[in-house]
Amino acid sequence: MKKTWLLGFGFFSISITWALYNAFVPFFLDSYIHKASLIGFMMTIDNYFALFLQPWIGNLSDKTNTRFGRRMPFMIIGMPLAAVFVILIPFHTSFITLVLFMMLMNLSMSVYRSPTVALMPDITPDHQRTKANGIINFMGGFGGILAFGAGSMLYGANPAFPFIAAAVITLICLFILMRFIKEKSDVIVSVPAEKQSRIKLRGELDRTTVLLLIAIFFWFVSYQGVEAMFTLYDKHYMGLSEQASGFSLTFFSLFFVLFAIPSGWLGNRYGKRKIIILGVIGLFLVFAAIPLAKTMLLLRIMLALGGMCWALININSYPFVVSIGSETSIGTRTGLYYLVSSLAAIASPPLLGWIIDQFGYGSLFIYASSGMLVALLFIFLVKHNGKSAAVPKETIQANI
Repeated sequence: MKKTWLLGFGFFSISITWALYNAFVPFFLDSYIHKASLIGFMMTIDNYFALFLQPWIGNLSDKTNTRFGRRMPFMIIGMPLAAVFVILIPFHTSFITLVLFMMLMNLSMSVYRSPTVALMPDITPDHQRTKANGIINFMGGFGGILAFGAGSMLYGANPAFPFIAAAVITLICLFILMRFIKEKSDVIVSVPAEKQSRIKLRGELDRTTVLLLIAIFFWFVSYQGVEAMFTLYDKHYMGLSEQASGFSLTFFSLFFVLFAIPSGWLGNRYGKRKIIILGVIGLFLVFAAIPLAKTMLLLRIMLALGGMCWALININSYPFVVSIGSETSIGTRTGLYYLVSSLAAIASPPLLGWIIDQFGYGSLFIYASSGMLVALLFIFLVKHNGKSAAVPKETIQANI
């Protein structure tokens, strides 16, 4: 598992960048546009890139063959570019330059996001992938804690500071990945080039996969809407300061991190489907109860419980998608996973913003709990239990 912990630095950099982006970019947008629906729409830019690029890049990385490996070249290109553009965001001089820097940062991150995620199952045996996903999400969640905790304090000192810190961390994480992950020798599954070229997106969409992807879509509808609008909810509905609004999300991220590795163990022990269902039910109840929380303390307790439930869902969902496909289609299935999550993130913030404009910020968590209820229906229709099959004692050392 040593390599998994090292690969976690890739997830750490992605998570800290997105957490800061989602927490503080809405404040920049709020200076130019004052409708929640328009802010929600602008916060979906990254998902338009993900919608068109993630499946294609994931599939492309399945067929890539360089001296650095299949996935690493995408990180080498994308991570430095993302670092540059994330620094530029707080230094925008107009609405146009703000949107331009947002788009360029999101395009850069789309280059390496799917390959980074796909590298985990590449270097991990099938029966250990759920636990490995818990480890790397532990690292990613720790990035979220830094973003919402330390990032809020940095933002209070200067709005540019958290973005500069995220860029520096991204470059440090790239150095760690290049120094300690040697893809040519660490990948455990051999994927012959003739098989790589035959991978088709359409061929991966069996009934079980489609039902699972629909369930993923709806729980991300809930999660992405809350993530994009929560700081504004705290500011306008709870009456908190911008700095306190960002800090509240620390509780969600903290308990996600604390429960990440146990969630992977539970999914491996009892089956991914059962643990996901438990998490969806729990998060539905949390989202339904949050509108009743009228104090900061109660709100943060609810967010802590929500982080635990989200860990049960999120830690097990990606390995579930991969486990019902072939070893040769890991990058392709990674792209499909991000395709549906990106569709949800495109649709959810503008729709939620429109609902908020009509009914107020109190409607946020009614909307979120409804999405979880629909997700629960579709995950019940999935018959695959999500348990990893036994693997042979001998693994095939990669020769790609």
